[in-house]
Amino acid sequence: PSPRSCQQDGTNKEALQRELEELKQKNQALDQEIAQLLSEGYSLEELEKHISLLHEYNDIKDAGQMLLGKLAVIQGVTTKELYPEYDLELND
Repeated sequence: PSPRSCQQDGTNKEALQRELEELKQKNQALDQEIAQLLSEGYSLEELEKHISLLHEYNDIKDAGQMLLGKLAVIQGVTTKELYPEYDLELND
């Protein structure tokens, strides 16, 4: 191997080692956060259910936004103009 490839290998190993350490720190921080939530009385099942419901909500909201967008195109207006017609808040 050339000196350059050896140098690149060393750099790659150092970068991978740094990335591994960062991932270990993130993992430890997440473990601490989970432990804190559990100590506050949350259960893993409850947290998983909450996350699942948030995903479902986001999917439904995305579908609603898509429908509003298509309706706006059909009516020749902006989506923003449809919000009051359907009693929607702009920051919803």
